Amino acid sequence: MKPVKIKGKIVDYRVARADATDAGQAAGKADRDEAAKPKVVQMHEKLERPEMLEGSTYKLKSPGMDHAMYITINNIVLNAGTEHEGRRPFEIFINTKNLDNFQWIVAMTRMMSAVFRKGGDVTFLVEEMKAVFDPRGGYWLPGGRFMPSVIAELGHIIERHLQKIGLLGKIGLDEHQQRLVEEKRAAFIEQNRQTDAFVNTEFPGGAQLCTKCNTAALVRLDGCMTCLNCGDSKCG
Repeated sequence: MKPVKIKGKIVDYRVARADATDAGQAAGKADRDEAAKPKVVQMHEKLERPEMLEGSTYKLKSPGMDHAMYITINNIVLNAGTEHEGRRPFEIFINTKNLDNFQWIVAMTRMMSAVFRKGGDVTFLVEEMKAVFDPRGGYWLPGGRFMPSVIAELGHIIERHLQKIGLLGKIGLDEHQQRLVEEKRAAFIEQNRQTDAFVNTEFPGGAQLCTKCNTAALVRLDGCMTCLNCGDSKCG
């Protein structure tokens, strides 16, 4: 053992124990492991905007609009190249030729962008916007979907985007529910199927309705309309 030279006056002492040494070594190892772990970056309002962001642009054209609106939502990639990599919406822009609503469009996009950059759960925006109703009435989209307002359709667009980047799960029917709906639809169609009165008939195709016997059996014979069911003839 190498001798240690004591230069000062001894005022206290203690006996080193093996368990204390092991605990200190374990604590030091835990600190080193914690320092070696990559820091997971969460979305917050002080996060600086990168030089380039990737995003998607969606078209919105309601029946009452003269010009379409183009909604662009840009995403920021957090923790790129790690197991915690994910995309979060960072900003939103709306472009349109119609300047009638320019003020509320700018205000709304700035507010939504601020909510995106704030972090946390931003999915609440979807339900809030989908619940906005136009006092003049809504409109129908192709496919039979009703939109209560333009803001509500914008909420649906944001919902699609959040589903695309993985922040929202797709809402739909499971396999059992989908099979049940298809069976009920097929049963309804079969029950309400309109029967063609001219499918099963013993008279020639194209025969007209006889006003005497109410049978589609009226045909032209020898230049005269004659019923092949009751024999009634316009020629007497």
